[in-house]
Amino acid sequence: MNTAVSFIVVLGVLIFVHEMGHFLFAKLFKVRVLKFSLGFGPKIFSKTVGETEYQLSALPLGGYVKMFGENPDEQQEAGREEREASFAHKSVWQRFLIVLAGPLFNLLFTLFLFFMVFLFVGLPDSRDTTKIGQVTPDSPAALAGIQVEDTIITINGHPTRQWMDVLNLVKDSKGEELTFLLARGNEEVILLVSPAKQPVKNIFGEEVGERFMIGIVKAEELFYSPTGLVGAFQAACSQTWMYISLTVLGFVKLIQQVVPVSELGGPILIAQIAGKQMQAGWVNLVFFMGLLSVNLGILNLLPIPVLDGGHLMFLTIEAIRRKPLSEKMQIVGQQIGIAFLVTAMAFVFYNDLARIFSS
Repeated sequence: MNTAVSFIVVLGVLIFVHEMGHFLFAKLFKVRVLKFSLGFGPKIFSKTVGETEYQLSALPLGGYVKMFGENPDEQQEAGREEREASFAHKSVWQRFLIVLAGPLFNLLFTLFLFFMVFLFVGLPDSRDTTKIGQVTPDSPAALAGIQVEDTIITINGHPTRQWMDVLNLVKDSKGEELTFLLARGNEEVILLVSPAKQPVKNIFGEEVGERFMIGIVKAEELFYSPTGLVGAFQAACSQTWMYISLTVLGFVKLIQQVVPVSELGGPILIAQIAGKQMQAGWVNLVFFMGLLSVNLGILNLLPIPVLDGGHLMFLTIEAIRRKPLSEKMQIVGQQIGIAFLVTAMAFVFYNDLARIFSS
């Protein structure tokens, strides 16, 4: 139940923000909005206010804003008095901004989320420690008897006041046996550990070298330091930019086949992660929502017909050619885009199910 609720809340908010971007910019340029829908499929609830029908649908996997003048039939039927309210009769740059507003709002929403967290909770401060948070099975540390929650006091008599001391002493060991003095509860334990040379990988799993390691990970003890408006805004900008950079780099690594396509996840994986983050606390859930919002924004900017990026590509071509692509070419592009998205959705659903049955 927790997983379902968190999934609906997270995805519902992000879809609402995305479609609100399209909606507000359409209104800004006086385009008539016929429908604002959260979700697809059967209608659950709808209410018409003014010229717009606001609708909640059964499948919470997307949404849409339907504007007058998007369909060729509506463009032909539009009289002179209705041209001002027609999307098709707006200038290229106005249509470009209306389409761009959806992904842009997702990125700005991430900035807003982080700003609010940093302002009211504080800046995350990962205190340096030599406490062990994870021990890799069958690693030199595990074989020697090192346990999670142990704190490293000295290595070969050298004090370890910060985690970098541990990394350097192990790295420089040349594989020779090391004597670890550990604090375990109220006791002190001495263990002998022989480091082994292992490949070093970056966050995308690429090998970037090798060094001596023993198979331990530092315990993350997170604290929050108070900050003001300027500090919160600067930190939010930095965090948002980091998420954008990592997302773009992730797409590049996917194309380069550094990241296997089997790692891609769909709605089921998102729901599982959202449920876990909600259990871990609302701050974790907000950070996950921010990451997902960036992913949604960047994904929609990909130059694939049907996605916002595909529409932006068509509008860019129209601006260069001084006339739009033929209706036939646009329809073919839309069909290709739909086929691609359906295939991609089926693939990530398969990955999600494979993950469930293999666990």
